[in-house]
Amino acid sequence: MRSSDEPATAAVETVVDRGRFPDAATPWDDGRWRRETLGWAEEVLAEHGLAETGAREVRVRPWSVLIRFRTGDGGRDAVWLKAGAPSNAFEAGLAGALAAWVPEHVMTPLAVDAGRGRVLLPDGGPLFRGLLDEGAAGPEAWTAALGRYADLQRRLVPYADRLVGLGVPRARTRDLPDAFDALVADNPLLDAAERAALLRRRPRLVELCAELDAFGLPDTLDHCDLHDGQVLAPGFKIR
Repeated sequence: MRSSDEPATAAVETVVDRGRFPDAATPWDDGRWRRETLGWAEEVLAEHGLAETGAREVRVRPWSVLIRFRTGDGGRDAVWLKAGAPSNAFEAGLAGALAAWVPEHVMTPLAVDAGRGRVLLPDGGPLFRGLLDEGAAGPEAWTAALGRYADLQRRLVPYADRLVGLGVPRARTRDLPDAFDALVADNPLLDAAERAALLRRRPRLVELCAELDAFGLPDTLDHCDLHDGQVLAPGFKIR
């Protein structure tokens, strides 16, 4: 779908992809939000000496708005803006913090606006998924990628409390049963039978959490959605 995005400067063609969520209400539907967000991105691009060379590609989902700004003729000549929903707006500030704490494991943002939950990132290269689809990577590459992720987690152990201060949801092992209770109680998609079935399994969850907590593993950051589409092939950086 194509739309006019009301940018801060000259009109730019915009292609909007809403996927399976055509009716989802998102910040993208707010003209003021678009003007402010796109204007901010345009200013950052100018500060870095970058000029747009094609249509903006917008991926709208209930959990985030992702915008690709083309900055050259090459397939990787692009800058990406991600703005999270209120529930995950902390990701912008987290991106900036990770770039300072573990720069070898993540991309360094061009700009971070933690207050408004938005971050502007350079293109990180092809996804790990692409290598797998091409048959250019196998189990040994998975081992290397997961090893890099484990190293990131170990490096972030001293920052656990600072992560919480950034707004990252706190779900330490011993607290997971309480998190489970809240999710079951507040989830409007569950009917009475589904809710009862989950609650019957709660004692097993408590046992597993206690068993895991007994190992004494320190608290650290968990990506919670780590898959081959979230790992960049060059250097196995997490995005």
